Amino acid sequence: MSVNRTRRNFLKTASLSFVLVPLVVFSRHAGATVNSDMRAQLKYQNSPKDNMNCTTCLEFIPGKTDKAMGRCKVIPEDDEISPDGYCTKWNTM
Repeated sequence: MSVNRTRRNFLKTASLSFVLVPLVVFSRHAGATVNSDMRAQLKYQNSPKDNMNCTTCLEFIPGKTDKAMGRCKVIPEDDEISPDGYCTKWNTM
């Protein structure tokens, strides 16, 4: 009997893990938010304008790496700001 219970517990745990792993992976991506209205107002674009880009802007909050998406103090509730992006609020002072 203990062999059957052990096997049953293993199968329950394995099936639960099989279900939960994709949820954890997808939940990381589900947390990304974009503030489309504010982006439109500030004419945000994912590419630089001349020598102006988010990396050189004082309002930019960088991501974990140099190429990772970051945030902006001027565009609330948006964590998909490109380091190479640009908007009309670009600021170096």
